[in-house]
Amino acid sequence: MLSILKGIGALIVALIVWFAVATIIHRLMWVAWPAYKVATPLLTFTLPMKIARLILGAASTVIAAIAARRLSAAPWLPLALGCALVLLFLPGHYRIWSRFPVWYHLTFLGYLIPLAILGSRLHVGTAAPGRGPQTARFSPDGVVGCLAEPKASSVPSK
Repeated sequence: MLSILKGIGALIVALIVWFAVATIIHRLMWVAWPAYKVATPLLTFTLPMKIARLILGAASTVIAAIAARRLSAAPWLPLALGCALVLLFLPGHYRIWSRFPVWYHLTFLGYLIPLAILGSRLHVGTAAPGRGPQTARFSPDGVVGCLAEPKASSVPSK
């Protein structure tokens, strides 16, 4: 029962994270892109603005999924997050359906579930369950990877 409550709490936190990240990115776009700020109230976005908004939603979804996974390992959580996002945004997209091209709505609503699932599989800054802490290491060929910390060896080093 405790794991279910932890999963529900993680879902709520992930939704809050989604809206916080989206708000921060949106405000940064306002500051950095004056034409975007002018277009926002009227929803008169150019193609680059629409693409930027889709990227904003994708980034928010992945970050929210990472946050959810860090809080709970419930197997149903990524799908629940994606479905919750679709259910939250479906009414709004229905209201503005005629103001945006169909591809925009289908892209946004269509990537929420897959990106929530994929984002939850990113283990940023954490070890896989049952493993020790991880650190970034360089391999001899110069590739950076994330490897488990070496365990103390009983063989003395030279």
